[in-house]
Amino acid sequence: MVHTPQLIDRLLDVIENDIAPLTRAGVARGNKIFGAAILLKSDLSLVIAETNNEVENPLWHGEMHAIKRLYERGRDQVPAPADCIFLATHEPCSLCLSAITWAGYDNFYYLFSHEESRDAFNIPHDLRILKEVFTLEPGGYQSVNAYWTSHDIARMVASLDRGSREALVARLDDIGALYADLSEAYQRNKGSVGIPLD
Repeated sequence: MVHTPQLIDRLLDVIENDIAPLTRAGVARGNKIFGAAILLKSDLSLVIAETNNEVENPLWHGEMHAIKRLYERGRDQVPAPADCIFLATHEPCSLCLSAITWAGYDNFYYLFSHEESRDAFNIPHDLRILKEVFTLEPGGYQSVNAYWTSHDIARMVASLDRGSREALVARLDDIGALYADLSEAYQRNKGSVGIPLD
């Protein structure tokens, strides 16, 4: 798939207009700020958008919850993974990397890196688990492998020509501010609902 400004703009639309409103409601219940969506490659239409639901089950990270909710529709409603784009608001943790792999998606796109989850959003668990369990330094997993290719949206924007880049950088700033607000709300309330790694 060619990484055009139109593709990036659509991915940012989904984060801002489909995932973030669900995340705002989820944060109000005590959930983390992570969300995900699945789109069709053919026309970039939205298949499903979801958000973290760890207050129900600590395994329902945004990516895991999106896959769970998709399959609850019934197999006849699930498009072939090869026909889909998997979008995550934040670089997937080890659990979600495995879920994306087991579910058969050959790609994923993310906006905020593991380091941003740790540093900007004060959620260090992704990097700690990769280090403690898998002995991987930040960025140590294979971003291109036999199962999938990962795509960092911020890096995609940085690689565009100046004219295309400027408008998208402004969108990245706006979405960053939106998630900073969501993070602040989460941090105020965390610990109150019993998420094991809050």
